[in-house]
Amino acid sequence: MKRILAFGNPVYDMIVTPVLTRRDRVLSGCSTNACLAAAKLGEQGILIGTVGADFRETLERDLNSRGILHNLIAARQTGGFGLIYDARGDRELTILGIADPIPSSADGYHDVDFVLLGPILGEIDAELVRKVRAKTDAPILLDPQGLLRRLRGQEIIHEMTDAFVEIAAMSTIVKANELETEVVTGIKPRENPELAVKKLHEFGCQIAITTLADAGSIIYDGRRYYRIPPYQVNAIDPTGAGDTYAAGFMVKYLETPQDLTAVGCFASAVASVMVENSGPNFPLTRAEADRRQAALLSGPLDLRL
Repeated sequence: MKRILAFGNPVYDMIVTPVLTRRDRVLSGCSTNACLAAAKLGEQGILIGTVGADFRETLERDLNSRGILHNLIAARQTGGFGLIYDARGDRELTILGIADPIPSSADGYHDVDFVLLGPILGEIDAELVRKVRAKTDAPILLDPQGLLRRLRGQEIIHEMTDAFVEIAAMSTIVKANELETEVVTGIKPRENPELAVKKLHEFGCQIAITTLADAGSIIYDGRRYYRIPPYQVNAIDPTGAGDTYAAGFMVKYLETPQDLTAVGCFASAVASVMVENSGPNFPLTRAEADRRQAALLSGPLDLRL
């Protein structure tokens, strides 16, 4: 069993899509969803984040029941978003709660196989990442969404930050969606995916990934581009697709780091299970992920722009 350590605050969201309206608050968050997927794939997820008293008991119950180890640090309140998706999967975010930053003293990164940095709203800083990097030689995957968001009143806006630049340079892998890639590179990935992911790679990581929702994803390792198709499903809720893609990437990369086509197709397969469901109870299994990966590998390997 591989140990995947994930830094990032858990959230309880309210979600509306063109085919679904959730009236309840749903467990989510980049690192949380990645830990959920890793556990369903047979690996050990370890979550480090902050949580308020309002959801602490619920969160502990949710994580314990799913076999996720955790170090939960007390915060004034638990984070959460209201998410409204359009037909293409683009979303409007509103704030339901803001948890505190993760202190740089947060521990738990001994004897781990992979580290995920999955902030949702600025809770990870470069000092924390420097301490992690100093204490483990495990690869680090950065999902930068929370480094590129800030509040303007109650509105969330996206912009380039110094924190992204510094943390990306310390990361082995940077995985950004199309909005995040455009924010940091100035290039629209659907118009020029290879140039966009190449510019993302220039921030100093070894492997750059741009995910393009229903169009697939593109990976660049400084030598070669890998165009990864999506596994076609009936999308119900895209929340967590990128998070579970990251989990699938980490799990398969630990097995076949030399075959990024296989790694990318496995990540795409894992994400596809998430988007045809909603919430933390998505029915992911290793067998199903392997089956969908094999289907992708047997077909044309390209984006569907």
